[in-house]
Order: sequence, then C-alpha cells, then structure tokens
Amino acid sequence: MDTPHRFDPAGGCPHAANARLLTRGAVAPVMLPGELEGMAVLGHAALKEFLTHPGVAKNARHFAALRDGRIPEGWPLATFATVQGMTAADGADHRRLRSLVSSAFTARRMEELRPGIEKLTSCLLDGLARAAEAEGGVADLRRHFAMPLPMGVISELLGVDARYRDRLHQLSSQVVATDITPERAVAANRELVAVLGEIAAAKAERPGDDLTSALIAAHDEDGDRLSRPELMGTLVLMIVAGHETTLNLITNAVRALCGHRDQLDHVRAGEASWGEVVEETLRWDAPVSFFPFRYPVRDLTVDGTLIPAGTPVLAGYSAAGRDPAAYGPDAGRFDVTRPARPDAVRSLSLGHGAHYCLGAPLARLEATIALERLFTRFPGLELAVPEASLARHASFVGNSVRTLPVRLVG
Repeated sequence: MDTPHRFDPAGGCPHAANARLLTRGAVAPVMLPGELEGMAVLGHAALKEFLTHPGVAKNARHFAALRDGRIPEGWPLATFATVQGMTAADGADHRRLRSLVSSAFTARRMEELRPGIEKLTSCLLDGLARAAEAEGGVADLRRHFAMPLPMGVISELLGVDARYRDRLHQLSSQVVATDITPERAVAANRELVAVLGEIAAAKAERPGDDLTSALIAAHDEDGDRLSRPELMGTLVLMIVAGHETTLNLITNAVRALCGHRDQLDHVRAGEASWGEVVEETLRWDAPVSFFPFRYPVRDLTVDGTLIPAGTPVLAGYSAAGRDPAAYGPDAGRFDVTRPARPDAVRSLSLGHGAHYCLGAPLARLEATIALERLFTRFPGLELAVPEASLARHASFVGNSVRTLPVRLVG
C-alpha cells in the first residue's frame, strides 16, 4: 500500500495534494491527527459508489479505534463520530431523526423563506458598505456578509436569539478545526452544548413557531422518538452545518469570480446564471473538503483498494470535484458555462444517497441570492489582497479562507 497521505491539521488549500493523490488512484490511505490510520475516497465514481454502499455505516459503533478505546478525549475529529444526530445514524434511526427536521427544508418552505433571505441580504450589504467606509474602503466580506447571512437564516429557523449568534459561530469554528488542542476541543464542545442547552431551556418555557420548539415537543411527547442526547446533537448539527457550509460556499464563489473576471462577464452577458455559478463553485472549490466519517462494516474493496472493516473513511469532496475521470482534462478550470453533466457525474459536494445534505436547497438559495445581490450592487468588487496571501481555514474538513478583504467598487 502507498505511504499514507498525512493531513496537515492546520488545513491549507487541498487541490495540489488532491491532484497528486488522484494520479495514484481513487482511494488513498491517510494519516489522521493522533497517528490514526484512515482512508479517503477521492475519485468521483468511487465516492459515489461508496456513499451508497450497503456495507458502509455512519454509526460510530463500527469505528474500530473508538470501540477499542484508542481515541483519546479531545481528539479533534471526535465530534464528527460521537455526536448523536442524523449524520452518525443508520437505517431506521437515521430516517427517524431526519424526519423530525425535514419539514423545515421542503421546496415550499424554501420559497416561503426567500423574501426574508432577500431582505436580510440587502441589510447586510448596507452593513458591508458601512464597514468598508469605516475601514478605509476595505471590508472583510466573510465577517460582514458571508457569515451573518446563513447564520441569520438558520437562527431564525431554530428560533435562536441574535445575542447568541456570534458566540455560536466562534464555537462552531472550533468544533470543525483540526489543529485544536485536546483541552480547547473539550472546552469548545462543552460550551457549545451548554449554550444550546440554555436556548433549549428557554424554548421549553416559552415555545415558539420554530424548529427548536418542535424538537423539544417531540422529545417531551415521546422520549423514544427523540432522546435528550439526540435533541442536543441535532441542535449542534443544525447550527454547525446550517451555516458553515454556506459561509464557505459564498466565500469561495466570491473568490472564484474575483479571480476569473471573464466568468463574471459570462453571467452579466446572460451566458450563465447565478445558479450555475453556485454549481460550478460547489464542484471546483467544495465548501467541505474531507468529511468524516463512514466505516465499512466488513472488509470492502473500492476501485481495487481494500478498506478494512472499522476503518474511518473520509469523503473527499474537494478531490472528487476536480477528478479528470469525471470532468475531463480541464477539471481544474473554473468555468460557469461548463456543459451540464448527467446525473452520473453531478457534483457530490453536498453528499449523495440517504445522507445527502438536508439543507442543500437552502444553501443553494442563500448563495444564489447573495451573489446576485452582491455583484449587482458592487459590480467592480475586487479582492483587496492577493489571493495567495489569504489565510486558510485551520481545518482539512472545511475548505475556505479565514477572512476575505474586498474593495467595494460600484
């Protein structure tokens, strides 16, 4: 077997390493933090097969190292394995947990949310302009626009008061970080659960027309339908996944368009839509790079590579999106006019199969509105620093940059 690819806990741009790994094959051995051996599925076709394979589970009882007591407290990826929510459940448990929140993400509900998203977008653009004026013409688009938009939307769905939102974002960032110390990881997870517990307690006393109140009611009516750990795990997942993915998506799309002005011209000429910008960004610079975890329940061969039972496997979304076998020799080129692909090679960056991202329609809606309104109001918007100087996420799970300084040019 090849020497395992050693993930840098500090993150960094994944694409050069992904390209090298793909030349070796669609599945690669990897070394996770703590010298734990794992695997990553990188090729598009192999990943699509793996995500729906009946011999692959999400429940951490199949995680051999965890089961054997070899995962220490504070391991930076522990939350992905141990959170008691739909992303770590299989079969009937997964369907039960997913059904409790699915009504908040229907197509009808998305259209009902649209006016509120448009209004919030306009307000945030006003705030972005004020920030730029106060900061010498340059503002951090990620801080003032790309983050508060999805955080505001998911908070409204959950009924989370505005005073909690900045802290929830800070804690979410620590939960998905891969360079965090064990002590900080434990503290961040405990505080996140404590903050969400405070929110849940307030909702239990004064229920509202929101998802948190509905989940509490489901727990109170039938603890077998939703246990207390599952309630808290679901809230953790809703907050973290409900804004981090869309935050990265908007940030990456703005970076891509600023670095490829010809592609922005295609949109303005009517040769591509803002929706197609979102789809190409999802493919070309996936907001989640390597998502933990899935576990073969028995020894499994994927694209000619053996993955032993109980191995923690990461879904290599950022690699699959630029797989030449799926997208041709120009897979590394950002092209909003790229011909539509059949379902067989559609982007996997928001998942596939039973665990397909429940919030995918909401993420697409938010990003499409955000990009259209942003570049309509500031058509000459540009990066205020060279792309290469942007500090990356301290994570090989999330894929984006920490800040996005821009000049707002009308």
